[in-house]
Amino acid sequence: MSAVGSSNPEYVVARVRARRGSLYGDEEYRKLTRMGPAEIARFMEESSYGAEINALGSRHGGVDLIEYALNRNLAEQFDDILDWSEGALYDLIARYLRKFDAWNVKTVIRGVYTDADQSAIEVDLIRAGEFDDRRMRRLLEADSIDAVVEVLEDTIYGDPLREAYAEYEETDTLVPLENAVDRAFYERLLSGLGGGEPTRQYEAFLKAEVDFRNATNALRLARSGADIDPAAYFIEGGELFTRGSLARLARNLDDLVEYIADSQYGEELGPALRELEEADSLIAFEHATDAALLAYGDRLGTIHPVSVTPVISYILAKEREVENIRAIARGKEAGLSADEIESELVIT
Repeated sequence: MSAVGSSNPEYVVARVRARRGSLYGDEEYRKLTRMGPAEIARFMEESSYGAEINALGSRHGGVDLIEYALNRNLAEQFDDILDWSEGALYDLIARYLRKFDAWNVKTVIRGVYTDADQSAIEVDLIRAGEFDDRRMRRLLEADSIDAVVEVLEDTIYGDPLREAYAEYEETDTLVPLENAVDRAFYERLLSGLGGGEPTRQYEAFLKAEVDFRNATNALRLARSGADIDPAAYFIEGGELFTRGSLARLARNLDDLVEYIADSQYGEELGPALRELEEADSLIAFEHATDAALLAYGDRLGTIHPVSVTPVISYILAKEREVENIRAIARGKEAGLSADEIESELVIT
């Protein structure tokens, strides 16, 4: 609706709670892991994805149909939330949903870098952020990284990407560009939140999200052994690391794991850290941080039931549902077993 005027959290939270009840549970995921793509699409047709499956079924099939339906449903769900919201609540939700602009920028950059077909890039785009159709089309039509940066010059990503472009040319890796996008998003997200106790709790949640992103980046760098300055990829706004501590810890995997284990996140991330040490599984750690954020958001939504936190909790849960269904569909297409696919899911 509008960022002007009074907020209406009671109304929006009530609408969101009704939709939360229709999300898939563990049993539905286990059923899906034993289906082929056509069966998955039929299963989705009988749920909240029915309108999208029916609308897209004449143009797409198999995994493509599932992908397009998931992304369209996600965008429409979040557009509905913005339509319901007013005042400061609208602003808080809108700035969080810009994470999908960041997702789309990184998706296009990766696609251009790998010379992917435009259609292959488009299927992974999620139109749930601020970018309009014209900008999305211009991004898809960009035929070089430089052209992508040019399309984004008047956005919050323009200057950071331009500054990171020289390092990209020097290293021929996407890490500088992708981290520039993430830093721009989180800096805008955390700026000028203001508000009372519920908003402060929401800010704490966002700081945890930044901490987990920094931890993942540090672990990737520590495992790679590459001669890269970790401080260059530090995202401001979290509480677990400073730029200096991240740079120091990212040079020694054992020290980094011990530091995270001794932090305020140690209890929730402990099992994943042990698996990281024993099986070198960064994927398990990333799944654990996703699950921890979901649980954190749910707790805040219980503490402050009439605030932005239940809405953000739903956004995370819906996003995770879409990612789980996508992982199942792609896993089936790749010929993975049900057990192998289930290990890729984030289930809380």
